[in-house]
Amino acid sequence: MTTAAYDAIADWYEQFATDTSADYQHRARRQLADLLGNGPGRCLDVCCGTGVHAAELRRLGWQPVGVDLSGGQLRYARTRLPVARGDAARLPVADASVCAVTCVLGHTDLPVYPAVVAEAARVLAPGGRFVHIGVHPCFVGPFADRSDPARIVIDGGYGERERSLRSWNSSGVRARVGAWHLPLADLLNAVTAAGLTLARVQESGATPIPDILAFQATKPA
Repeated sequence: MTTAAYDAIADWYEQFATDTSADYQHRARRQLADLLGNGPGRCLDVCCGTGVHAAELRRLGWQPVGVDLSGGQLRYARTRLPVARGDAARLPVADASVCAVTCVLGHTDLPVYPAVVAEAARVLAPGGRFVHIGVHPCFVGPFADRSDPARIVIDGGYGERERSLRSWNSSGVRARVGAWHLPLADLLNAVTAAGLTLARVQESGATPIPDILAFQATKPA
């Protein structure tokens, strides 16, 4: 199996996700709760990482199960929820077998996110929900300098879809593992191409310029 980029920084990321970026993670979980809503049922947490969102999924009444490629991160995740090591673009999950799928802050780590959305649609039961919580594709990325929170400077790289290690923050995640960029149109079109119905889209930010884009999509009954 392919070595995951996060294997080398799993210990660092555990501390980063639970401490350094706690406020950002909390805002992401608020969006998750709002868009996913209450269970019951099995919820597949795609790109679960270290499993930091498992407690919130349980609080909402879901039965979380995680999938991630990084064995290093799954060392932490398996203490928080049942997990499987696997490729998000080829989920080790049966067709129409889960009530909900979430991908929280994971799409920039995936070179073929449309394929991941298609897999989410495959494993969802009819009427099931897919919830995406991610960095805002218009205002967060290698093309966006956020060193001044009140004034984001965007350069000409917004349309580039390659992986980049370029980042205004030399001590953050992206400087360590890079990020794949997907423009907003590509991101939303991936949902409809997978046969899902886009139901709600939300933006969130600690400043008036949002840094999180979140949406809920449903699989037709």
